[in-house]
Amino acid sequence: MSQYVRAVRGAVLFLFMIALTAGAGAQDSDPALAKFKSTSDSDTMVMVPMRDGVRLATDVHRPKGDGQFPTILIKTPYNFNEMGGSTLAFANEAIDRGYAVVVQNERGRYYSEGEWEILGKPRTDGYDSLTWIEEQSWSSDKVATWGCSSTAEWQLALAAQNHPAHAAMIPMASGAGIGRVGEYHEQGNWYKGGVHQTLFTVWLYGVQQNIRPQFPKGLSQEQLQRLRKAYDLAASMPEMDWAKHMQKLPSVDWLKDADGNEGPGADFMKRKPDDAGWYRGGLYHDDEDFGVPAFWFNSWFDVSQGPNLALYNHVRNNASDESVRDGQYMMVAPTLHCGFFRTPEHDDLIAGDLNVGNAYHDYYASIFSFLDYYMKDEDNDFPDNTPRVQVYTMGRNEWTSADAWPPKDADMMTMYMTSGGSANSVFGDGSLSMNMPGGGSDTFTYDPMNPVPSLGGGVCCNRGASLGGSYDQRGIEARADVLVYTSEPLEDTLEVTGFVRAKLFVSSDARDTDFTVKLVDVHPDGTAYNVDDTIFRARFREGYDKEVFMDEGSVYELNPTAMSTSYEFQPGHRIRVEVASSKFPQYMRNLNTGGNNYDETEGVIAHNTLHHSAQYPSQIILPVRR
Repeated sequence: MSQYVRAVRGAVLFLFMIALTAGAGAQDSDPALAKFKSTSDSDTMVMVPMRDGVRLATDVHRPKGDGQFPTILIKTPYNFNEMGGSTLAFANEAIDRGYAVVVQNERGRYYSEGEWEILGKPRTDGYDSLTWIEEQSWSSDKVATWGCSSTAEWQLALAAQNHPAHAAMIPMASGAGIGRVGEYHEQGNWYKGGVHQTLFTVWLYGVQQNIRPQFPKGLSQEQLQRLRKAYDLAASMPEMDWAKHMQKLPSVDWLKDADGNEGPGADFMKRKPDDAGWYRGGLYHDDEDFGVPAFWFNSWFDVSQGPNLALYNHVRNNASDESVRDGQYMMVAPTLHCGFFRTPEHDDLIAGDLNVGNAYHDYYASIFSFLDYYMKDEDNDFPDNTPRVQVYTMGRNEWTSADAWPPKDADMMTMYMTSGGSANSVFGDGSLSMNMPGGGSDTFTYDPMNPVPSLGGGVCCNRGASLGGSYDQRGIEARADVLVYTSEPLEDTLEVTGFVRAKLFVSSDARDTDFTVKLVDVHPDGTAYNVDDTIFRARFREGYDKEVFMDEGSVYELNPTAMSTSYEFQPGHRIRVEVASSKFPQYMRNLNTGGNNYDETEGVIAHNTLHHSAQYPSQIILPVRR
């Protein structure tokens, strides 16, 4: 061997050893991970059998020493090859407080066997996992479920099974687990007001693994532990400009055109809001019972906050077990999706561009007080010390509480949209008034090839295609295809807390079109921050189980699904309502043809009219807390 070759090999070996040392040092330098490893006993890659023989990859972490521990189950479609982030922080808290933590992949994900189905078969796999935990020598007879987003959504259908070991649950931002609840038929975030929410297409792009690399079935735990050190089976999809990509038509081909993995996206897009297929999967629907005490955590700037709030009410009012009805608590923060633990402790929180003040809350203290009460039977006065509903009131910028949602002391106040005939844009003459309008209408042109852009609101999981939170809307309000109605400056504070409803009287020369409604806070300097918004597809005005198209010249009443907020408008501020027919790419464009939309490549221009008169009083109805 030449001296040159030996030198090169020596240099490579030296660099390799440096890399190993650096990697070990980086891992050891994470104090949270180091603490976790020093305070817990872990049994990894336990393959837990389900009733059909499929095995789910599971990690078990227990406080050091012998004993039987109340257990917290975290089931996820995401990679947990190495503990990190909010899961690691939560696990450290749980271990410190005497809980075992079980983390499990849904079937068909990473090392779990079987074929993946969104929400991971919560009724069967969830139930069987609880049974397995209950039977372990290290487990007490009580199991809680915890998680945010996809680690929360599967819990809902499981709660309907009323497993005897399921003692408590912490569902955070769980909207995609809700199918139908009351007026909301969002079917796991696929729809809002009958309009497809594009976020799920983008989310599926990153997680689809129906066709995926797999190791042979039946490998031992030791073999899987060794393989896991080298292969985490985590797919990494190329980054895409989704805002640009979703301009392509037909929309049913978005994933295929993005070279996404095969999966349910195209089939789900073809389903209508009340399609029978939605009732055969893992979604929870309001014709089911609910058998578990729950502490719900939701956000004002999150997708599907309306269904989340409605589900809390559904369980409070309809669970068959009185103790379950009494065991429901809720918090609503001014954060974006799953932003609870990213709230600054000492600084103000910025939600989009809006400063909502110091919104910090000690979530761990609340969560574990709840869990200790239901899991350890501790007499810690949790029900006496915890308000039934806690919401962060923006504008006032402080936490407030109530015994119910909406608060019982909120009265409904109606404000009417009116104009001199030209409410088009912020430069028009639209106004918002307590007085019944005398008559008139406003017409705008909606071109689906030039839709109103989305900026802010309840957004999740779309890789930046639409921004979530609150932003200055003046650029959008300058468009002629946005109707703008603004009140006079307020003389006193006005707290709006509850479900905000709009009633629109509309007509169109198109067979079908959409209408959006946005509630806005206009500051004295003219900046206009969005509070919440909703959208509704006109063809579903008589119910999501039918499609009724529009006739030119006829006026129709639309009642979009409710917005929701807790927001205090300050003196000198003005209340504004925007009405348009698109908010893209957050919501899929209506091509105005009356067709499927998802398989069409050509749209038609619609001339849409909002009517405001004694006969057709278009209005916004605000829950005002005195």
